[in-house]
Amino acid sequence: MSLSLTTFDMAALLDSDEAISEYLSQVLADGDHDELIRALGYIAKARGMSQIATASGLGRESLYKALTPGAKPRFDTVLKVIRALGIDLLAHPHASSRL
Repeated sequence: MSLSLTTFDMAALLDSDEAISEYLSQVLADGDHDELIRALGYIAKARGMSQIATASGLGRESLYKALTPGAKPRFDTVLKVIRALGIDLLAHPHASSRL
């Protein structure tokens, strides 16, 4: 008997605002830049790359390039994508950082 594996597609799991929020919150809490870029790519794929490209003012190819693993997009590009995804980033004091 032969078993076959299916390809895991993170974007397929991001099917609601709640799932996206929880996923992105965890990625941000981990603090890994590369993982953040990868996560934004999955979320953009889940929402529709063409739609996000248009909403962000970026070309579709530029968006793909900016969100590929290992990419180092400019901060303003990341903000454009986050806004196009309809995501609000909020800041609050870290529990262990009292000055």
